[in-house]
Amino acid sequence: MTDQMICFDVEVTDGVATVTMKRPERLNTMIPEFWDELPALVRDLDARGDVRAVVIVSTGKHFSAGMDLAVFGGGAGGSTKERGRTAANTRLNVLHLQETFSALEKARMPVLVAIQGGCIGGAVDMVTAADMRYATEDAFFCIQEINIGMTADVGTLQRLPKLIPEGVCRELAYTGRRMPAAEAKAVGLVNEVFPDHETMLEAVQLVAAEIASKSPLAIWGTKQMINYTRDHSTADSLDHIATWQAGMFVAVDMKESFESQAEGRDSDFEDLFPFQGGVGALAKDENQHEE
Repeated sequence: MTDQMICFDVEVTDGVATVTMKRPERLNTMIPEFWDELPALVRDLDARGDVRAVVIVSTGKHFSAGMDLAVFGGGAGGSTKERGRTAANTRLNVLHLQETFSALEKARMPVLVAIQGGCIGGAVDMVTAADMRYATEDAFFCIQEINIGMTADVGTLQRLPKLIPEGVCRELAYTGRRMPAAEAKAVGLVNEVFPDHETMLEAVQLVAAEIASKSPLAIWGTKQMINYTRDHSTADSLDHIATWQAGMFVAVDMKESFESQAEGRDSDFEDLFPFQGGVGALAKDENQHEE
């Protein structure tokens, strides 16, 4: 699949998948192919079982200038098609676009994003769905949709208020102004700011490698719990982790952690099992468990 992709290159090394947006000459705008390629490649990486962290990076001056106008399909009024059915299809298309970035949240492994230059419009939708964000000093964030007469609809308005103070989010969403990297760090949108692109990529890869060295099952559970807690009460979240532990807690990974620390060596945790889904998946998983 990766050889045929228009928008991305993918490389997996030591459990870390680096996903690179590769259309710098077009500011890595999100053309129609982008919205199919990204969720497909994330699901492929997730299904492998040996990928323990994903790092999304970009090329050129800007991370991404956001959604390409071709995604709108040129449909701006004047249609003679029945209004209700047209509107219903519009809703389905928005849900399809949303799922492109929701795939980042649903993946079993953490997703880190390294941002240089402009992170505009749809790019903000994308990075807010990631686990962590890092930026260069020249990076900036812009909820561009309000500047072109529309309401952002692919995740920014749903996720950003849970990452930064609501008042700051509202200001960005209402005014369409640019938030520079220093301010983004100050309000908690990005974890760290770096002087240049190369320094940032090196640092983010180190974070990803550190994550990849941990128990992948424990990391998966941790990501699940943080995402669940964001959208549920404390009581519901405590109940959820109790249920998770009842099924997924394994002493073997703790045993390996203690032994490796005592022996002064790196821990060696088993990868997650590959997952294909569909008919017969449960039987395959059961066979893997027995092995």
